[in-house]
Amino acid sequence: MADVRFLGTGGAVPSAERDNMSFLLTHGDGSVLVDCPGGAFAKIKALGLDPRSVGHIAVTHIHPDHVYGLPAFIHSLMLDEGEVVLWGSAETVAFCGRLLDLFGLRGGKILRRVVFRTLETGGRAELGPGSALSALGVPHHPSSLAFRFELAPEGKTVAYSGDTPAHPPLFDWAAGCDALIHDCSVPSRCFGEFPALARMHTNALDLGRLSGRAGVRLLVPGHFFGEVAFDLSEIEDEIRRGYAGRLVIPADLMTIAL
Repeated sequence: MADVRFLGTGGAVPSAERDNMSFLLTHGDGSVLVDCPGGAFAKIKALGLDPRSVGHIAVTHIHPDHVYGLPAFIHSLMLDEGEVVLWGSAETVAFCGRLLDLFGLRGGKILRRVVFRTLETGGRAELGPGSALSALGVPHHPSSLAFRFELAPEGKTVAYSGDTPAHPPLFDWAAGCDALIHDCSVPSRCFGEFPALARMHTNALDLGRLSGRAGVRLLVPGHFFGEVAFDLSEIEDEIRRGYAGRLVIPADLMTIAL
């Protein structure tokens, strides 16, 4: 069975209930860790899984809340011989290499080797027999990519926006996927209070409208801001104004079966 297992569901500023956004895709061919903030190793264990099963790490962009835990994760695997493939844009891959080098994590006693692979918009690469990863650039940061995962042997597809403002081409690109996990940082009213957010993130009203038009099968909003006061009922109400499909608002350490 293919599952999405959330390690965190919050934005750049964690709250008492939500840590930085990250999740694990588990399927017949293995596990893919999507973004790597702090505590990934312990959270995977808390889900009852073995962190050594992670064969791929997909990093959406190089903002700290999406990548700062990478050195600790690799260091925790130091005695486990093998490889993990890290995917991202050219800027992301270069940055992650430098980050690991700061701690001397690409040689010596570190038995888990990181293999770097670059993806750009329109690119597609195999993750294993029947599984693949595709990429689309999104307008959040020059390094930013959205990802689309094809998971074998279940044949499930999952699209993940990463952090991004509302970007209509992404919804066209994700059409037909079994699930879309998308930035939904705040209710729409917050964009009036903090206009700069609209250039970087998506509000719930726009997410519901665009998801409804695209015919999204399962919508999973995330990256909820911890520094802005709102209730999750606002998120759900705004999404439902434009979207009538299956909606799951995730919590940290929640598992969603695909």
